[in-house]
Amino acid sequence: MPSDTIEHAPDDRDAHPVGPDDRAGAPDAAHRLPVHVSALEHYSYCPRQCALIHVEQTFDENLYTLRGRLLHERVHDPTAEAQAGVRIERGLPLWSERLGLVGKADVVEFHGDAPYPVEYKHGPKRQFAHAALQLCAQAMCLEEMTGLPVPRGAIFHHASRRRTEVCFDASLRARVEQTVAEVRRLLESQALPPPLNDARCDKCSLKDSCLPAAVAGDNQVAAARRALFHPHEPRNGAP
Repeated sequence: MPSDTIEHAPDDRDAHPVGPDDRAGAPDAAHRLPVHVSALEHYSYCPRQCALIHVEQTFDENLYTLRGRLLHERVHDPTAEAQAGVRIERGLPLWSERLGLVGKADVVEFHGDAPYPVEYKHGPKRQFAHAALQLCAQAMCLEEMTGLPVPRGAIFHHASRRRTEVCFDASLRARVEQTVAEVRRLLESQALPPPLNDARCDKCSLKDSCLPAAVAGDNQVAAARRALFHPHEPRNGAP
């Protein structure tokens, strides 16, 4: 099967440093709210989308989510098979006590004993920065579950029938831990972040529930109103 390899996908969000008490691997992580592996991709794409899905339990269907759901229904049917000496597990449950993560893998290939996670995406091959984050989180769960290193995995692009291999380097692993901490803070706060109101909104299935243009417009009006009635300091000693 043709494939490409990427070291890791760059993050398109502003990084926020995580303090010692916020690290996902802190000793009390098992007692915190569990974070679903899929929430990492949602948060990376748009924090407001993540909150709508995982805090407010909002989900709307569009063409993109319908295609993705049908694809994942096929690959999430729990089965095991062997092909050319490779054991293939579909719909494998995942968890990490250290990170407080739970989820399910589309496919995990076992080359010998070594796990190799594969995430299925319905669209054509692209830069899947958000999916790479989710895939790395799956690998970190598998490492804890099996006690074996998982240095890489792949994103399978259903439309083009190609794989993009992702190497789980230290930078990508650090992003996973940071994002887990940020998602957990979002879940604990129950807050709904402001909309991004950019090109990402056009293909989002939650656009009608989110109302990004209307909410962003309200925020702009409120900011303009505050600026209009905010007294300015006199310049150069002028009254």
